[in-house]
Amino acid sequence: MSKLDSDLRTFNPKIRVETCKKLPYTYEVLEYNDNDVKDNKLNSLSYETDILIYEIVGDKIWKPRVIIEAKVDSINTHDAITYSQKSFTHKNVHPYLRYGIIIGNRGHYPLPGRLFRHGSNFDFMMSWKEHKPDIIEWNLFLDILKDEIKASFDLEEIIFNSRAKERTKYISLHKPLRLK
Repeated sequence: MSKLDSDLRTFNPKIRVETCKKLPYTYEVLEYNDNDVKDNKLNSLSYETDILIYEIVGDKIWKPRVIIEAKVDSINTHDAITYSQKSFTHKNVHPYLRYGIIIGNRGHYPLPGRLFRHGSNFDFMMSWKEHKPDIIEWNLFLDILKDEIKASFDLEEIIFNSRAKERTKYISLHKPLRLK
């Protein structure tokens, strides 16, 4: 993971990579306090992520930017549905979050059709021939991650600054589909 972390820090020095970090997928309001909303009783549930790419915002303050699910050899229909649902629930809590899946050690098999059919909540998917990517796969992976990190920042700005007077004003949004 240190190579990914160092390569992404070159892209943006505030970006970090961590494995097995838990990230909330829901915040439930258990009780309301009419006197002070900050005193509402909340419950949080979390999933452990395979790979989390996040931004350092300040001392002990960070924001998730990209989650990557990692599988080896193959993925079945249940996996595709489960991981796509995890993506959906994480994005409900973090609407600017980007989510993808990598399947390693696929040989020369392409991404399976079940992943396209049942992985509708993924922003990107990738298949590697071996357990570790070759140089072409690695560079494509880094390019995709840089695009996804930028998309996360852009989505955050669009979502949370939509009413600011000095915001960037857009007249279009297009989510292209790129295949390799």
